[in-house]
Amino acid sequence: MNPKGLFNLFRTQQYRNWISLSGLVVATASFFAFLFLFVIDIIAHHGNPYMGILAYIVSPFFLGLGFVLIYLGGWLHRRQLRKGQAATTFQIDLSRARDRKTLVAFVAGALTFLLVTAFGSYNTYHYTESVNFCGQTCHTPMNPEYTAYLNSSHARVACAECHVGPGATWYVKSKINGVHQLYCTATDTFQRPIKTPVKNLRPAQETCEQCHWPQKFIGNLDRTFSHFLADETNTPFTVRLLLKVGGADPAHGPAGGIHWHMNVANKVEYITTDDQHQIIPWVRTTSKEGVVTEYKDPKFKDDLAKHTIRRMDCMDCHNRPAHDYRSPNDAVDLAMTLGNIDSKLPWAKSNVVASLIAPYSTEDEAVGKISTTLRKVYPKYEKIDSLVAAAQDIYKHNFFPEMKVAWSAYPNNIGHKNWAGCFRCHDGQHQTADGKKKIEASNCNACHVIVAQGNGEQLEKLNPKGYNFFHLDGEMNDFSCNGCHTGAFTK
Repeated sequence: MNPKGLFNLFRTQQYRNWISLSGLVVATASFFAFLFLFVIDIIAHHGNPYMGILAYIVSPFFLGLGFVLIYLGGWLHRRQLRKGQAATTFQIDLSRARDRKTLVAFVAGALTFLLVTAFGSYNTYHYTESVNFCGQTCHTPMNPEYTAYLNSSHARVACAECHVGPGATWYVKSKINGVHQLYCTATDTFQRPIKTPVKNLRPAQETCEQCHWPQKFIGNLDRTFSHFLADETNTPFTVRLLLKVGGADPAHGPAGGIHWHMNVANKVEYITTDDQHQIIPWVRTTSKEGVVTEYKDPKFKDDLAKHTIRRMDCMDCHNRPAHDYRSPNDAVDLAMTLGNIDSKLPWAKSNVVASLIAPYSTEDEAVGKISTTLRKVYPKYEKIDSLVAAAQDIYKHNFFPEMKVAWSAYPNNIGHKNWAGCFRCHDGQHQTADGKKKIEASNCNACHVIVAQGNGEQLEKLNPKGYNFFHLDGEMNDFSCNGCHTGAFTK
């Protein structure tokens, strides 16, 4: 019905009542809100997936409610006439003081309602763009992701920058996905934990690379990783290494290192046979000269047509850039390094990790039992309150039992300690059909150089050529860390 047709209704006697007139105000305000939100939605620099809910679901709902009120007033009018009752209609006579007051009150109320609608629509739009809305409105499903995000290196990047990005196509997809998320939240049918990788996540070239420069040459980065063994004295064990990040664009530096995989000078494609992309039996590389090489695990016999060939991008390694959950071992190591947990307390590493990984149904239960467990183990420890608080803080930031979320739910493909990571391809098993070429098996100095390791004076003995990693059983090289390490206690 066009606006002219709508207002023509009120020329007929049956719609000239306060209920129908109120419906007209609601319908007008809703239509105005829809146009307002629609215009903002079109001209906004970045798409907002939740704007579709406001503009195309909420506003039409109230528009429909306005029409219902209009026709409800007309129906009541006809009903009164059928019963022989005097139908109530409004008749404005400006010569009467009462009618003038009634009209002024109604017009003032209508204008106030329209003003509030405009103001509310504008502020609602901005709120739906906020990180708080994305992370806190749907508290139960999004709380783990939101908490991890606040502690990530991307904590000052808005959610929509990565999950939507610029452009109309993904903007529309995000709206459809936003409506689906609203339905799942309202009906409590969301997954626990939420599955990853997100199938409709935008390619990294269109999001990550809006800020990160893929052609940049990084070279080697000096990194130090501090750990503590799970023994009585919490023996410190530190690894200092040079990460061979390198670069992928020959115009800015030697092409090589970890960022050789960046698809700048080379294209890397692969097939995965599991939902979390942890099993990669087939890889194809294409050099800038056009040379194509295929590698596969000899055990992989499937027809390629049965699988989707994916092109490698940033997210294949940096798959938890803003939503990473620290493993218990790593979280306790960090707390001990910072002094939040006393490294001189006997068996501190082992006991705190054990308290964290015990099965709990809710966060409240976990917080209570962690306190009880540690106080029982260290009844005479003077700083027990500080120890308990540190353990509880680790749990609150990395464990979410209501959503079945912890470090073990989401593989982190950076490195290869707790998950296969690099070893998904660099396992020494992928080879060409003739067996003459293999993807190099990762070893301790393939992607990094261990310049020092151990503790005390050992860390002062720098070796520019690189050490083989030494473990409790002596030097080790060309092995898979995640074969034993799980993020908590070893297998």
